[in-house]
Amino acid sequence: SDTYKFINVNLGAQKNIGYDLTELKSLTPLDIKPDYTEAQFRKKVQPLLEKKEDKLIFETVHLRKNGTKYPVEIHLQLSTFKGKEVFVAIILDITERKNYTKKLENTVDQRTIELKKALAKEKELNELKTKFLSLVSHEFKTPLSGILTSTILLGKYKLTEQQEKREKHLETITNKVHYLNNILNDFLSVEKLETGKIKYKYDNFKLSKVVDEVIYNANMLLKVGQKIKYPENIDEISLIQDEKTIELSLSNLVNNAIKYSPENSVIEIGIKQDAFHTTFNIKDNGMGIPEADQKNIFNRYFRAENALLTQGTGIGLNIIKSHLENIGGTITFESKENIGSTFVMKIINEVLL
Repeated sequence: SDTYKFINVNLGAQKNIGYDLTELKSLTPLDIKPDYTEAQFRKKVQPLLEKKEDKLIFETVHLRKNGTKYPVEIHLQLSTFKGKEVFVAIILDITERKNYTKKLENTVDQRTIELKKALAKEKELNELKTKFLSLVSHEFKTPLSGILTSTILLGKYKLTEQQEKREKHLETITNKVHYLNNILNDFLSVEKLETGKIKYKYDNFKLSKVVDEVIYNANMLLKVGQKIKYPENIDEISLIQDEKTIELSLSNLVNNAIKYSPENSVIEIGIKQDAFHTTFNIKDNGMGIPEADQKNIFNRYFRAENALLTQGTGIGLNIIKSHLENIGGTITFESKENIGSTFVMKIINEVLL
């Protein structure tokens, strides 16, 4: 206890530290404790020498002969040997414990991160749910009010000369019902996409057939003075694709262009085909998408700030993107607020079955 020289060291300790007994007898604990100076170590063991403590337990680091370090837990006591006061140390290699603790801490940290993400996701889902319910109530309430009003007024127009007014309200009811039906179809599409229930049917078809159908339906939605320009020389363009998905996507983009463009404006559809792809460009001169909103435009239920007063669910573009990606296509866009937008659909010409 006065010179700190090692007197005896068991074989297990010799093997771990890398010194034999002869070498150790020329060393002191300070030679294998790089974290301690002599003054620090003397201060550490002083409570034993002063009989203030019966036993000291502490952790430190030991230095092997080969230069490697390992963590240890030391149980140190005073004893007597051949009439002299000596220190007796039981030294435990706690490498595995430290590794386990570190692993446990890492696991806890990871679980904490995952929990925070889960809570954030839950919060996001709750906000999305609230937004969805608000959206549905708003989108359904307006057309339902229109249907109810027209139904009540229909009962008042009973005379033959009032047939024109009856037809006007019947047309209103029909349009509102179609609108509600389209919303429901969008919601069903979302559910099918999420559950993987969508099955695509790949056939060989003429593109002109799809374009004619889209333009025919879109003409019913045109505002005063609006026109659709589209290529008529596409009779030779064919695709082996899912026809319904192409029609749905093109129809949605054209209808959006009509909805978000003013009266007396032109919507242009461009189509070109090379050996591998068919590309659709749908250009409008409408309100455009604010730059801050563009990164979210394909997110479900998202509505751009300048479009909040226009009817819509914020589902259409999300559905299109999901469908197109499922059949190997892409959709991109360029837009400037108050100038207009151009959406680009790129479809592979032939799906390998």
